[in-house]
Amino acid sequence: MVALDSNDVLEQGDTAPSFTLPGTDGETYSLSDFDEYEGLLLVFTCNHCPYAKAKFDEMNRLTAEYDDIAVVGINPNDAEEYPDDDFETMQERVAEGTIAWDAYLRDESQEVAAAYGAMCTPDPFLFANDGGEFVLAYHGRLDDAQDPDSEPDTREMNEHIETLLAGEEITDEFQPSRGCSIKWKDGNEPAYWD
Repeated sequence: MVALDSNDVLEQGDTAPSFTLPGTDGETYSLSDFDEYEGLLLVFTCNHCPYAKAKFDEMNRLTAEYDDIAVVGINPNDAEEYPDDDFETMQERVAEGTIAWDAYLRDESQEVAAAYGAMCTPDPFLFANDGGEFVLAYHGRLDDAQDPDSEPDTREMNEHIETLLAGEEITDEFQPSRGCSIKWKDGNEPAYWD
């Protein structure tokens, strides 16, 4: 396990890169499927990483708390090298209730993770819906518990969502998320990975 901190590839105000990805519910999702929401929290995550698993409950909590924010997990990991990250296990986590987000999507090609500049699992991106176009409002950690066994003192993403829903700009400094490195397939490592 390699623990990495996320970094900024997308800048605040950048438009969310488009995607078309399969969900655990058998549906295919793109950004337009979330147009009804005021915001979109995209979290690059996975099934096996202890850092990612430690944030499942917080993501579930945010999903339950906010009807106006779509909470979406995207799993980009190489499932051949890490079988626990395969699509079937994703479906199992949803079926058993461990994951209760608005959608859990599979990025088999890893192109979406690369387009967003995702580094680790979890790596959260909060977008505001600006007239049907999602623009980056904040990229950074969900809370201040940086280790899997730690309890958070501050639910930072919760506060950022409140700011977004109030129609205000999030001015907090970038706080990187920490997690396991994304498990890139050979030859898929993006340029920012170096």
